[in-house]
Amino acid sequence: RPLYIGLLLYVGASVGCAFTHSANALIAMRLLQAVGGCAGMVASQALVRDLFPVARTAQAFSLITLVIAISPMIAPAVGGYVTVAWGWQSIFIILAALTMMILTAVYFVLPQGRGPDPTISLLPRAVLGNFYTVIKQRQFLVYTLAGGIATAAPFAYIAGSADVFMNLYHASEQEYGWIFTFIAFFIIGSSQLNHLLLRKFTSPQVVRTALAFQAAIGLLLCAGTWLGWFGKYGLVGLIALFLMGHGVTNPNTSALSLAPFRRHTGSAASLMGSFRMGMGALTSALVSVLHNGTAMPMIGVMALCSLGGLVVLLTAKPFLRSTENADLGDETSVLI
Repeated sequence: RPLYIGLLLYVGASVGCAFTHSANALIAMRLLQAVGGCAGMVASQALVRDLFPVARTAQAFSLITLVIAISPMIAPAVGGYVTVAWGWQSIFIILAALTMMILTAVYFVLPQGRGPDPTISLLPRAVLGNFYTVIKQRQFLVYTLAGGIATAAPFAYIAGSADVFMNLYHASEQEYGWIFTFIAFFIIGSSQLNHLLLRKFTSPQVVRTALAFQAAIGLLLCAGTWLGWFGKYGLVGLIALFLMGHGVTNPNTSALSLAPFRRHTGSAASLMGSFRMGMGALTSALVSVLHNGTAMPMIGVMALCSLGGLVVLLTAKPFLRSTENADLGDETSVLI
């Protein structure tokens, strides 16, 4: 039911966006659209924990990454062509139509997760209590922090890439769209490579290696941008390599964050999603605040995200090890 309500709200807000006549009304409709969209993000992650065993959640999140992480990368390219062909209002009509298709698929195809738990109250005090229970779980806290900081890097790229490639490197609208698509394919490929990696390595091993890889590429990007080493296509190639790490880090940190939970999966998923969206908003704003007419603000914030995630993970390694034999109550432990 929460998923139905959220999707219907999204449809209504999308139609409202298409027929607004002022910036303020559009902002208000976009706010409602975001509230409805959150239901889909939380439900999709909570259902993974309901429908899959712990050992398969990282693979499931790899597939979800194709939508959650890739759609913002492809959307500008598609939206540019749609806007030119039919006007900006048509984007919201298309979003409403796509969401109605999703709503239909949810009703007829999506398996039921765990049933309602009448012992869980929706009163604010009880909800906050559930959040506190989730945050006390060390594995959730560490991987949510590390994953949220690291996976904010694509938001910095999205916030700054139009200015960098179109104003600094003079890419056309169509070329910029193809740059977006090229980089998106790298993330798609790496998210599916995660399936192969998990056959030989644990999720924590994959996350640490991916963050170290991203941090190294991020530092190279910073040095090269500062010293003027890169042309347009060199910069595109290194950013694509950097964001490959996102396709590996995102599903594994998501799986490790939610793995300890059965009863509080929805609360955990909502907290994890809120932190990631908050970090995404912060990094986007930071790129704008630091804007200086060069690529350095975008590149610097991207590198800072990967380094921050790696530092959190390495610092917390002893902290995590102490939970291996901890009593998790009604929750299920996982390899950490």
